[in-house]
Amino acid sequence: MSRPLVIVGMSGGVDSSVAAWLLLQQGYEVQGLFMSNWDEDEDGYCTAAEDYQDARKVCEQLGIPLHKVSFAGEYRARVFEYFLAEYRAGRTPNPDVLCNREIKFGVCFDYARRLGAEWVATGHYARVEHQPAVRLLRGVDPNKDQSYFLHATPAEALARTLFPIGGMLKSEVRAKARELFLPVFDKKDSTGICFIGERPFAEFLERYLPAQPGTIETIDGKTVGTHRGLMYYTIGQRQGLRIGGRADAGAEPWYVADKDLARNVLIVVQGHDHPALFRRELVAGQLAWLAGAPPAERFRCTAKVRYRQPDQPAEVMCLPDGTCRVRFDEPQRAITPGQYVVFYSGDVCLGGGVIESTR
Repeated sequence: MSRPLVIVGMSGGVDSSVAAWLLLQQGYEVQGLFMSNWDEDEDGYCTAAEDYQDARKVCEQLGIPLHKVSFAGEYRARVFEYFLAEYRAGRTPNPDVLCNREIKFGVCFDYARRLGAEWVATGHYARVEHQPAVRLLRGVDPNKDQSYFLHATPAEALARTLFPIGGMLKSEVRAKARELFLPVFDKKDSTGICFIGERPFAEFLERYLPAQPGTIETIDGKTVGTHRGLMYYTIGQRQGLRIGGRADAGAEPWYVADKDLARNVLIVVQGHDHPALFRRELVAGQLAWLAGAPPAERFRCTAKVRYRQPDQPAEVMCLPDGTCRVRFDEPQRAITPGQYVVFYSGDVCLGGGVIESTR
């Protein structure tokens, strides 16, 4: 009797390596797939070449084949162009959500299925129930749960997806990799986006978008400095404002409270808990519901407006234009247009959408 074939997305990290080993223990026929999404690395910041070698070593040790494929063209068209368009519009995008939907569980998923895979697996910290209906659940490790980034994944892809480490703690994954003498057992977790790597963010962005410097003002219109370009700042940001030490202001640090795109003005306030940094309502668009539709036109749930934020009780009202209005029980700090609001019922991820505006 033939074993079901599962193709594991191998990133060269510890999570996908342990995921592949677990699937072997569970009796699957396992093959690895290394995906590269960026074809510009003239300054050496992207670690794709090193990651591929790590993935190859792990697959050799586990005795499984490793496929390699590039989706750089698709990534540029479906993720990177959106990333740049959002920054041009003054918003702060989160490309990881789009990468999961369009690339990992889009073109890469389709590629794996063409290779004959019955199942596709990744090293994400999340869980999926396949019966009686597909449901995306949080990962067991609350510090590593990645369901936030997976909320827009098509249900059709989740129906054929396995998350082998979703029921484990990160410490358990590391311990298992060390026990197995996997060459990546102590490899540092990747942070940020491959095409930016460890390079300064502003340095990368200015290669693609021309900076338009302007003034920095307080909420009552007083000019207190100049900014490099609105795209370099996000709501709630403290670092990089270069305002400190003004004789006409207090000692509290400054924070970005808003952006006036029409005037190219950055609006700032003093104090981490200044009221201007808090909003109770937001409107979200580009909604994705894992069940195909929201639970009701109006429903209560918990929601988060950024990764790692603790769940916040909220009421969601679905509007006729395809957007939804979210009202939190308590005002939320630094809600940022362009980021995602994601909805939960207990451990079940319901879906989410792009934050368009706040009030």
